[in-house]
Amino acid sequence: MAKRGGFPGGMPGNMNNLMKQAQKMQRQMEENQKALEEKEFTASAGGGAVEVTISGKREVTKVTLKEEVVDPDDIEMLEDLIVAAVNEALRKVDEESSAVMSRLTGGLGGLGGGLPF
Repeated sequence: MAKRGGFPGGMPGNMNNLMKQAQKMQRQMEENQKALEEKEFTASAGGGAVEVTISGKREVTKVTLKEEVVDPDDIEMLEDLIVAAVNEALRKVDEESSAVMSRLTGGLGGLGGGLPF
């Protein structure tokens, strides 16, 4: 009677190595994601009049305003500066995340890119 399920004699060497590499890559990705989440990214706008700090989890953790930027007659300018600083800080998070993934995937073109499945 034929053996059912799996490969005869266990997994072929190449498949076993591929699975080990995938598990290693997954662990590295989890470690790098955790490290990224613990980092902080700061950006400013208006020549430093507005400064925003964002965590790697993409949460605003701090907003600093210089007194001279707080003009009750020009709230729109302050709003625009805050938006600009937040967007710049988010861009920094994205750049760091992309750089980490690029180092990890080593030219796979992103997660799964270039793989035959």
